[in-house]
Amino acid sequence: MARIERFEDLEVWKNARVICKFVEDLFQTTGIGKNYRLRNQMEGSSGSVMDNIAEGFDRDGNREFVNFLSYSKGSVSELKSQTYRAFDKKLITEEQFNELTKMCELEKNKIGAFMYYLKNSDIKGQKFKKD
Repeated sequence: MARIERFEDLEVWKNARVICKFVEDLFQTTGIGKNYRLRNQMEGSSGSVMDNIAEGFDRDGNREFVNFLSYSKGSVSELKSQTYRAFDKKLITEEQFNELTKMCELEKNKIGAFMYYLKNSDIKGQKFKKD
């Protein structure tokens, strides 16, 4: 099995980056860009997903990494809730709403599956093997 040496190689981090880019595109093209409070909250929660995955990866082992993945999972749910607010305020279209909530749900599930894997893995060190 190949070893994951960098957080940039983790699928959950790559997905989180895609979500951040999608959210930024919404800021540039929709009414969210002018709703500064909601924009700042969405910027924070989407960035937190990526950042906590990265930070947890470089901690001492699975237990701490799982904690940071849990924070990331919570941030995904926070972003999903904020997406509802943006839609309810008519700042985004139904298509944009559906796309972002689908992305959030998929990321939440992938992070959860990764947490389950790490909790049940014999690998307890700082770097992780890839399936």
